[in-house]
This record gives sequence, structure tokens and C-alpha cells, in this order.
Amino acid sequence: MRNVIVAAFVSLDGVMQAPGGPQEDPSGGFAHGGWTAPYWDEAAAAAMDELFSAPFDLLLGRRTYDIFAAHWPYVDTDPASDGFDRVNAGIAETFNRVTKHVATEWPDGLSWRNSRGLGGDVVAALRALKREEGPNLLVQGSSELIQTLLAHDLVDMLRLLVYPLVLGRGKRLFGDGTMPAALRLTRATATPSGVLILGYERAGDVRTGSFAPETPSPAELDRRKGLA
Repeated sequence: MRNVIVAAFVSLDGVMQAPGGPQEDPSGGFAHGGWTAPYWDEAAAAAMDELFSAPFDLLLGRRTYDIFAAHWPYVDTDPASDGFDRVNAGIAETFNRVTKHVATEWPDGLSWRNSRGLGGDVVAALRALKREEGPNLLVQGSSELIQTLLAHDLVDMLRLLVYPLVLGRGKRLFGDGTMPAALRLTRATATPSGVLILGYERAGDVRTGSFAPETPSPAELDRRKGLA
């Protein structure tokens, strides 16, 4: 049985669009692409190293796949090169090696090594993948795919880097179709630049309670009559 892990960079107001650069995804007129770059530090790099240290397959939406396929295979991985960057080279080598499961009905153009299309019924394909033995399925980017996963209760874990800024508009991590679920906090640390590194796992159904007095006041009873 495999877990689906959603790993995302998000702003305080839940936007996850184009964290890496202005040209990553300007759709909808999004004007703040690259908003994570000013906060990057060794602590954030260590968090990414930790995330990618365990075995995983990538689970990607088609837009994110195309962004990644145009970038990671071309990252310089030669330590003797002038353009070598240890963190990026390590991610590139890992991403190039692992299997990429892509939510698309059109497998044409999936030329990045070890890429596989999920076909027309993405939800059924993902349920089948989760039942298989193998490494966890790690989602990167892929905001539209994440909405499908959340709407069909297919997310087991969240790994979030929450940035200290508000973006106001853009593609969000949680949409209106998200299935209610309780979560258990498994990690909470902060980087020197103010980024929160948070881990969550599923913890059953949402539980509710009430702080209202056992016997409501007449005014409260009148108030409730007007509630839809």
C-alpha cells in the first residue's frame, strides 16, 4: 500500500502558484512568480533534502510535468562544472531517475525518462497505484491534480513550506471541493527566514463539539430561528 504525499510551497493565504519564477506559471495574470526565492536558505534546502531522501515516485499534473521536463533534465550535474549547484544537481538526478506518473489522457510528449501517463480515469488509476506495493507517491506542484486528490480523499500526508507573505490571488492548495478530514501535526519548525516547515498526516474524520451553554438564552433561541 502506497501513500500519496502532497508537498507544496504555500503563502499564508494558501496560494501555491509559480513559486519558482516569473515564467513558471503566469496564467490568470499571476504577477508574483518566484515568491519563494528571497526566503531560500540552508534550512529550506535541508528540508528538501530530507523530503527527497526516502524512496518515492513522482505524481504530477500535466502542466507541472511539462515545467519539470523542460528544466530538470537540463540541470548541470557535473561537480567539475562552473554551473554546478549541489542542491539542484541532487534533485535533478533524483527526479530524472524516479518514475513519473502523469495525470493526462494524452501520453504523447511524455519524453522525460521513466514517465507514464495515467490515462483517462485518473482517480481509478490512482486508487490502483495506491494499492500496489512500491514507494510513496510524491506530488510536486500540480495544483489542479491536488484538487482532484483532495476531492476524492486520496491524500495521506502533507508536507508544507508556508511562507510569510500574502499573495491575494492565484491557484490555491485547498479548493471548495476538498473532502473534510482531521489531520495530525507531525512536524513544525521554522527557518531563519521565517518559513514554517510543517508535516501532517491523516487522523480520521473531523470531530466537532460546542462551547455553547447547555441551556441557550431566549435571545440565542431567537437568533437561531433566523439561521438558514
